[in-house]
Amino acid sequence: MENMKKIKLLSFAAATLLSTNAWSLGTGVSSFPMMTGKKLISSEVLGVTSSGGGIGAQVRYTQKFSKKAVFDAGLGISGGEMSNRFFTGVDYEIFPDYYKQPKVSVKTTMELAKEFEVSRTKLSLAPTVSKGFSFWGKEAYPYFSMPVGLSLDGDTKTYESTISANLGINGNVPLEQYKHLQANAEIQLGLKDSFTSILVGLSYPLQ
Repeated sequence: MENMKKIKLLSFAAATLLSTNAWSLGTGVSSFPMMTGKKLISSEVLGVTSSGGGIGAQVRYTQKFSKKAVFDAGLGISGGEMSNRFFTGVDYEIFPDYYKQPKVSVKTTMELAKEFEVSRTKLSLAPTVSKGFSFWGKEAYPYFSMPVGLSLDGDTKTYESTISANLGINGNVPLEQYKHLQANAEIQLGLKDSFTSILVGLSYPLQ
């Protein structure tokens, strides 16, 4: 019965998002250490400060499907000029977070979007570095990534390169009754033909 409620909730969220302006931003929670097979559903609130932006909400599904690979996908809603965007990606670990060595991974992402009345397909590669630290007795995982990609204009058949810098932190909520939930915060700086935004999110385990 509980699983049916979750499925109905996700179906309602998907139907709502697909019927409105939708877009996605942020690296997400793939840099957080997870057991193989673990699944998360995340709700995220973000604000885009670049031209055509605004306040929005985002839904993201994340699953670790092997020892080194994490899959995520999602979409969001906003009143800005960025509409009808869906994204999916895979984060692949190259080096683990071990002793003094940080975790190093590469995340590949594909987006289908419509921005400022232009249909775009975006392909990006994001080297990511993260490391676990203890903050007041609670462990958290700061990370830095630099997505570099191509944005293909479906109308003019041209493309442009994009670069952004993302700085964030992941960790379990530091309250006993909510410690099964995971929180994240991220700042994305648009360096070249990309967006500047602030994101905060909360993730709930599906199993």
